[in-house]
Amino acid sequence: MAKLRATLPFVISNSFSLLGNSIAGVVLPLVLLAKTGDALAAGTLAIVCAVPQVLAGVFGGALLDRMNRRDLSVISDIISAASIAALPIIDATVGLSFGWFVLCGVIGAVGDIPGMTARDTLLPAVVKHDGLELQKFMGVAQSVENLVVIVGPAVASMGMGLLGSANTLWLTAAMSTIAAVVTLFVPRAVGVPAKAEEMKKSDTGLVKTALASTKEGVHVLFASHPVLRASVVLGMLIVIVMGSYQGMVLPVFFTQENAPTLLGYVLSAMSVGALIGSLGYAKCAYSLKRRTWYVVSFVGMAFGVAALGSLWSYEVLLLGAALLGLASGPVSALFGFFVYGLIPDEHRGAALGTQNSLMLVVTPVAVFATSIVIEIVGVGTTSFVLAVAWIALTVYALAMKAMREI
Repeated sequence: MAKLRATLPFVISNSFSLLGNSIAGVVLPLVLLAKTGDALAAGTLAIVCAVPQVLAGVFGGALLDRMNRRDLSVISDIISAASIAALPIIDATVGLSFGWFVLCGVIGAVGDIPGMTARDTLLPAVVKHDGLELQKFMGVAQSVENLVVIVGPAVASMGMGLLGSANTLWLTAAMSTIAAVVTLFVPRAVGVPAKAEEMKKSDTGLVKTALASTKEGVHVLFASHPVLRASVVLGMLIVIVMGSYQGMVLPVFFTQENAPTLLGYVLSAMSVGALIGSLGYAKCAYSLKRRTWYVVSFVGMAFGVAALGSLWSYEVLLLGAALLGLASGPVSALFGFFVYGLIPDEHRGAALGTQNSLMLVVTPVAVFATSIVIEIVGVGTTSFVLAVAWIALTVYALAMKAMREI
């Protein structure tokens, strides 16, 4: 137990934070669709919130190389809890409208994005503090995350049935609050960045520091190592396609089918598959070459997306989601290993802050574009187009020169 004095509270805190986000990821799109009845409104909300998300990511990345990462994680979780708790309060008093979603989304971005980056930068530090091996820990961490994400959508579906959609958001607020409290049990010294004092002395103001941090992050991500660059690019492309499915196509489909609670169970099936896949990778990481894991993952995900994208029936959606999750487990752990292993600690805040900002730009843009396509051609055609896009992504991933010798 002593050996896990930093890792254990970190994993528990991260699990509660992920559980809250998992619940919110199911409930929020359905609440917005129920209140507005418009897929384009949900897409517009995503794009409107993108600007504060990017700014929070940029400034958060700069702060995380200069301030205690554990402390910033705690503050971020508290802000996130407050922004989510406001929604059911507003719904019960003056009533939710699109404007309230925008306001709470902007406030939530200030907490969510730096908090996510803070946990990303803390992970290698707590692993090192407790003397664990990073590659194997990534498989275990991915398994724990997938287990949490299994529970989240199922809890969301049950919560909506018992409490109503808006009131289920109280669960998300509670999870973020618990995450903040548990993070306090991570030794504070673990959160101190390498060369923090040097960077504080060289600071020339927050704006200039943030711009310099972003420039530094872009250089580290895209110019320092070809495998790191490929991992980031592929990660962004995966987020574009999957963000469009989870954030728009599936919520709209199940809303139109008058079965919104089924969305949670499809996402849970995906997480069950991902849990099995990441556990298998953690157990057998060294039994196959990394390239073999990589190829098997991308080919398996292609079959899963083909089934999911067909929207053929509820049973096919469950099967496709489970297969997609199963195949994604190894490659998710691999990408995490490459990213954490190839970024020096003193650049980790800048690089991961920039990466998270980029991810948070492409996701709302993809969701907004998807909402427009759904309005024009319908959800079925949109789903087919996304499935074809995923097949193209698979071919690109397998052909990438940087990933042939991993």
